[in-house]
Amino acid sequence: MPDLSFLRAEIERMRYQLQRQRKEIRALLKAGIPTKSAEELLERMQAKIDGLCAERDRQRDEQCIKYPGTDKPIRGVSERRYR
Repeated sequence: MPDLSFLRAEIERMRYQLQRQRKEIRALLKAGIPTKSAEELLERMQAKIDGLCAERDRQRDEQCIKYPGTDKPIRGVSERRYR
């Protein structure tokens, strides 16, 4: 299981790569070249990013402080809540 910082870096890298691919597809469309396979690749990349985001959220929820007596996570900075 990758750590949280690795997941965040991987999501950022893949989002950047996705943006580059979209630019290339727009250029291909402008030139009149079919882009069906490229669009399918984008869908697979987006699905991979969505999966990484879900894993990141799950790990973040496991690591955060929970309300006493529940399994509900406290969102936000904990130092700010107790001052």
